[in-house]
Amino acid sequence: MAPAAQAPGVRQLVPFAALSATYFAHIGFFNPYLPLWLKAQGLPIAVISVLISVQSFTRVFAPYAWGALSDHTGERVKLLRISATLALIASAGLWLPGGGWWIGFVLLLVFTSTSSMMSLTEAAMAHLVAGDWGRYGRIRLWGSVGFMLTVFAAGAWFEAFGMDAFPGWTAVTLAGVLLCTWWLPNVKEAAHTHADGPREPIGAALRRPVVRWFFASLLFHVMAHFSIYGFLSLYLDSLGYSKATIGALWAVSVIAEIGWFYLQGRLIGRLPMERWLVICAAATALRLALTGGLGESLVALVIAQAVHALTFATHHTACISMVTTHFPGRLRARGQALFTVIGYGLGGVVGVLAGGAIASRWGFRPMFAAAAALGVLAWFCAARLERSAPA
Repeated sequence: MAPAAQAPGVRQLVPFAALSATYFAHIGFFNPYLPLWLKAQGLPIAVISVLISVQSFTRVFAPYAWGALSDHTGERVKLLRISATLALIASAGLWLPGGGWWIGFVLLLVFTSTSSMMSLTEAAMAHLVAGDWGRYGRIRLWGSVGFMLTVFAAGAWFEAFGMDAFPGWTAVTLAGVLLCTWWLPNVKEAAHTHADGPREPIGAALRRPVVRWFFASLLFHVMAHFSIYGFLSLYLDSLGYSKATIGALWAVSVIAEIGWFYLQGRLIGRLPMERWLVICAAATALRLALTGGLGESLVALVIAQAVHALTFATHHTACISMVTTHFPGRLRARGQALFTVIGYGLGGVVGVLAGGAIASRWGFRPMFAAAAALGVLAWFCAARLERSAPA
């Protein structure tokens, strides 16, 4: 029995791969095409940027709250099922007519439920793979496959039939997520109580210089990427690219991501995780400069999207490794939640709102230039992180 706990088999790993696939299948259509659906509702870019930022706003508080509850109760799987159910119910509001305020309210309910799902799943997966990042990559790549399938399929659908079916796509993909949460093994981890011994406060971990520089680099890195997550589809649409082409360009990034996750067991161990963060930040600055400066060139856009293998996939694994190292044991879910809160919460809110303000006033190219500068800041913080890391 002991060896099985150390090296989980297929029966333990497949449900996590399925949940990753369905969750990112939902994200694969929702995030790229939400701005275009909002545009189809007649909303201006400034309002669209505020509505897109709702997802990031929920990531400021929801993941940590769900993570703390998970650490306290040990009920990670049950909480995943509850959050998936609430998200599906709330998404029904997208079918109802309403302006920006109503859409914002519905998105708030949906994202409060979904924004914590991957942090809870990642915490459970990191514990399951026990530092085997090749195994982690083979699970996580199924999320990339799910994303790629829906970004292609939704792009072709919306190009042919328009954006009216967006709420229907939301309901179907969230139903798939809910079904997969019921496939997960209903294993309850031991709840953490005072009887387990002294509880290490989260502040002790946050006071370490290596942790502070890590979160600073994460903040700027993800903030820069919200020029892609929030506005790439609108930017490409403004340049005259079709929805099918927009979907294909999103898919290029995911194909590169899949390739990395498949090979990372052989590659990522060649450098320290801190060095990978430095490389990923430099690649981010290059990618965003290329996207904003050469948007009319399809070849340049394909190259920029392929760099996603570094700027997201490699960066994501390195970050999960850092969180696992510096937030062990009873800090794990809260450390994973802080990763989401600081990066995709605070970084996302500022990135989307500032990006929308810049794009509304000066256009998309200056917005990408500002995002590239944020990539440089992420590189500086990652370099300081590398210097402060224990030898």
